[in-house]
Amino acid sequence: MNASFRNLLLTAFVLCGSVLHAQLPNEKFGKPSGLEWDFVGWGDALDADAIVLCKTMKASYQLSDYVNSNNKTTTEVSYDNLMDFGKNELDLCNILVKYEFRLRTKILKPEGAKHANIDITYFNASNDLKINADELADMRVRVFTKNEKGKVERRNVDTSSFVQERIDDNYVVMHVVVPDVEPGSIIEYQYNITSTRPTFLYDWVFQECIPTVRSKCDIDIPAFLQFNMNVPINKLIRSSVEAGRLQYDANRSDMKKAKTCPTNHYVIVGDYILPEGHAVKHNQNNTDGKNDTAIKIADFTSRILTPDTTPPAYLPDGRTHLKVK
Repeated sequence: MNASFRNLLLTAFVLCGSVLHAQLPNEKFGKPSGLEWDFVGWGDALDADAIVLCKTMKASYQLSDYVNSNNKTTTEVSYDNLMDFGKNELDLCNILVKYEFRLRTKILKPEGAKHANIDITYFNASNDLKINADELADMRVRVFTKNEKGKVERRNVDTSSFVQERIDDNYVVMHVVVPDVEPGSIIEYQYNITSTRPTFLYDWVFQECIPTVRSKCDIDIPAFLQFNMNVPINKLIRSSVEAGRLQYDANRSDMKKAKTCPTNHYVIVGDYILPEGHAVKHNQNNTDGKNDTAIKIADFTSRILTPDTTPPAYLPDGRTHLKVK
């Protein structure tokens, strides 16, 4: 084999690897891609027991535009209402936050089977506090495996594997145990949370205890809710915020068109993230090669934890009455 042919093969191999790496993050759930079945890690993550292939959170607000049988508006949430509480009283309990969580994990080694199990923490205050609990619903867990003939088989995990535990007066943990997983298994989790607490947002954790191929949160927030967003600043994280619009859910007897309101739409994406302290051969920390372990990546949170914040894309004129600190 001459040198030029070897160089050609090497170039083709590098190009194929680059295409695989570029196309791998797969946000479609329900059927793992062929690339995911073949994927066993990248660079410094090749020795992992398991890998998070994709985890996403999508959060959006549900606003009610309701008129009763007497054609009298009951609670319409709008900028005008917020400006004059003497005319309209804002009822935060009529604003819902809808979360959609998705997670896909691949088991690579026998000792990685423990990563098939997850804990879901959500707000559920004790009855003494008289606060509406967040609702966890539409929980589905699926295990995908390949048989000896290479055919993909899917198994749904029975709800008997879900155990709920109260950890304090405010929060409950749903423990999900996935039995009978083996190297090569891909596990998908999906669940939704409905919250009646519009001035609170669940934080998003980018960095797991195993390597993560893609981590993404997508949040669309009405502009009259001024959150102070702490967005991680790291070269592995890409963030954006742009102005959008949200249409109210209409339940009107006067046949008028439902209202809309401006929103701030945040999208934060992290790709190929190693666990904190994981050995790094190639410099992912942008520190001139001085560090040899992956650094801690900050979570995405609606509360200021550091001076690095992302301002909203849209702010109503004047001062609004709701500001989350």
